[in-house]
Amino acid sequence: MPPNERAEKQAAAQQAVDILHEIATILNCHLDRRTLSICISMIENGVSPEALANVIKELRKQNLDAQLEAPVAAAASTRRR
Repeated sequence: MPPNERAEKQAAAQQAVDILHEIATILNCHLDRRTLSICISMIENGVSPEALANVIKELRKQNLDAQLEAPVAAAASTRRR
């Protein structure tokens, strides 16, 4: 692929990520550009968008659960001393 064609494709991809990031920000999706770019790549490679969204939701739920449990575990540990 000629260098100018590669540069044009990279610029178009960057513009697409920028636009999608703006949309994600408006929708309060909490996805940074890198994460959004990875998601786009996964979808382009055949991953179901719905399945990907469900995985992201589940990971966030698990992360939130872990964040909520950490102070409780720390308090219990402090009481045992």
